[in-house]
Amino acid sequence: MDAASRFQPFDLLASLVAVVRSDASVIFSNAALEDALGISRRTIVGSCFTDAFTEPVQLRSALERTTENEFASLRYDALLKRLGHEPIPVHVILTRTDTVNEVVVELVPQESQTRQDREERLAEQARTNKELIRNLAHEIKNPLGGIRGAAQLLEMEMDSPELTEYTQVIIHEADRLQSLVDRLLAPHRRPHLVGDVNIHEVCERVRSLILAEFPRGLRVVRDYDISIPEFRGDREQLIQTVLNIAHNACQALVERIAGGDAELTFRTRVIRQITFGKQRYRLALELHVIDNGPGVPDSIKDRIFYPLVSGREGGSGLGLTLAQTFVQQHHGLIEVDSVPGRTDFKILIPLP
Repeated sequence: MDAASRFQPFDLLASLVAVVRSDASVIFSNAALEDALGISRRTIVGSCFTDAFTEPVQLRSALERTTENEFASLRYDALLKRLGHEPIPVHVILTRTDTVNEVVVELVPQESQTRQDREERLAEQARTNKELIRNLAHEIKNPLGGIRGAAQLLEMEMDSPELTEYTQVIIHEADRLQSLVDRLLAPHRRPHLVGDVNIHEVCERVRSLILAEFPRGLRVVRDYDISIPEFRGDREQLIQTVLNIAHNACQALVERIAGGDAELTFRTRVIRQITFGKQRYRLALELHVIDNGPGVPDSIKDRIFYPLVSGREGGSGLGLTLAQTFVQQHHGLIEVDSVPGRTDFKILIPLP
């Protein structure tokens, strides 16, 4: 069996992989390494892999120590050269194979490691939020019913209209809190209704709702990749997700809407061979909701998906929490990149 067939599974990995001999000559390169170096696999195979690094001696020394059985595997940090680009920092992992004089060299870009760590934090945060919300909502729900019922009974026993004003306040506030609790529990109660979803129909529905609410002063830009295929998902959840993000953006754009130069962009793209949530996907939808508003306040940037955290007075702080929950139910990821003048919410969802 030739090297290409033996090591073909490495093409499914997001990390950069080369299989080399002890003299650093390459016998296999995966597709991710080919993309990172900017040269063809045919050119990489047969070349001396030390030439791909700014400090070749590090790899040569590591190969000697690995092939001489000093270590089963060895790790170090290095800078990988790229054609026409600045070198990138990578974590290098060398591992012996079962074949004599053969070493697998795996390169993990440190940027990718940082991204993976961030994704893990977001996923853990979402799980914590979910449990917190459900437990807190149930703890609030039962006493609320008792408070409201007691206020109604008390009101029935009162003869003074002035005093019933106070019981009405209690009932009204209990109802308001009940509504908040229902909204907190909504995504966990409603079944996940899966069907064929066209992401552009979702965007167009949200666009029509936004323009109905903000008919003047707001320009909604559509930048669609019409080749994106339909996928299985919950259409209503995705509409609510994009609507929550877009509505938040419009609330932040209120001054620019008044000035007539507010802009909201829906951009869709297909990306290939991407890893998120510790899984490698052949294709994924990348949906951006971009606005030209003032940006997310620094004070809440790290907590923007937490429940009850809002950047504006009077906001419930639930819109983005629900958006994150719905995206994760589609095995996806939601991120935000924000600076004054440009806020970009990016949603990634696997495609078939």
